[in-house]
Amino acid sequence: MTTRVAVTIAFAVLCGAAGAASAGDTFRCGSQLIQPGLSQAEVRAKCGEPTSQSVTTEDVRSGNQVVGKTQKSRWTYAKYSSTTVLVFDGDRLVAIEGATD
Repeated sequence: MTTRVAVTIAFAVLCGAAGAASAGDTFRCGSQLIQPGLSQAEVRAKCGEPTSQSVTTEDVRSGNQVVGKTQKSRWTYAKYSSTTVLVFDGDRLVAIEGATD
């Protein structure tokens, strides 16, 4: 196998893995695509009110020192047989858990 073919194959494999890893980072509300970085207002405008939500206050740490506080919100959207949880740090969506769309 030549070096050029090996590099091409390696690149294709890596691109495929990256695509699969990012597939769970989106959530579809009807025709609207929800992805990390959106604000709570943007998500609410696209998806409506969540089925349930919770808010916790967590320490922000630098090493062993507490340097501040942040609010983590978890919004749950339950539809049919799937449940998706959107995690916000402050006002920004940072994670999507359990998306099956």
